[in-house]
Amino acid sequence: MTDSRLAALAMAGSAIVHGEALDVLRRLPDACAGLVYVDPPFNTGRRRTAVRTSVRADIDGPRSGFAGRRYHVDQRVGDAFDDRFDDYLEWLRPRLVETHRILAPHGSLYFHIDPRESHYCKLLLDAIFGRECFLNEVVWAYDYGARSTRRWSPKHDVLLVHVRDPHAYHFDASAVDRIPYMAPRLQTPERAARGKLPTDVWWQSIEGTSSSERTGYPTQKPLAILLRVVAASSRPGDLVVDWCAGSGTTGVAAARLGRRALLVDESDAAVAVMGRRLAAWTIPVLAG
Repeated sequence: MTDSRLAALAMAGSAIVHGEALDVLRRLPDACAGLVYVDPPFNTGRRRTAVRTSVRADIDGPRSGFAGRRYHVDQRVGDAFDDRFDDYLEWLRPRLVETHRILAPHGSLYFHIDPRESHYCKLLLDAIFGRECFLNEVVWAYDYGARSTRRWSPKHDVLLVHVRDPHAYHFDASAVDRIPYMAPRLQTPERAARGKLPTDVWWQSIEGTSSSERTGYPTQKPLAILLRVVAASSRPGDLVVDWCAGSGTTGVAAARLGRRALLVDESDAAVAVMGRRLAAWTIPVLAG
């Protein structure tokens, strides 16, 4: 794809780009993005593999459920990738420098990471954006997976939010979903019915293994998380960039909310998943 085509997409369209993130970022115009969300590899040192589970009623099934009903569970191994880097921060640094450059004055970065690396990444982001441009540390808390008996089981991810300009960034709390009060009886009926604005701690389950939204891609994040991010921190018509786009959830959220999306991934599997998932919006798949 030519630089002029990429610039034109950044100004007016949406696309899935099959290419390396740094190469694509370097070819984007300055200040073209209203929002960047990125969920990079977490540098766990392990191979990450997705498993898709389906459950069907079967009178001879090996599992029992409610009222003694029997079930059969099928599991299918999905896509996988090696999540390890020799120098993770140096891999991130040039990509985050370019992210800073492409953000518009009203733009924000949501950097999704786990607690093992979040402290180091926060220091790197502060050095690139400036400490005064740090807006929030959002905690996404969930409750699934194995439990440890040797430590407190880790059940949260971190979203580090930095803005391009601390005096000009866009944030619209009125655009996001409201959540129930934990003690609704202490509120007026009107307030209890309306719900409250989310704080910086978000309780949200993953997409269920048998959910229609589930793609089988190993790093898929809940659509509810991305809808909240895009609604709060971008304007209608803005370009939303995700340079580790994976299963394409950012693109789905952007399309549903009337934003444009530029989704970048070098994985053949990720691009194939995104192409299928975003086909309803006729978003083209382009070679980077």
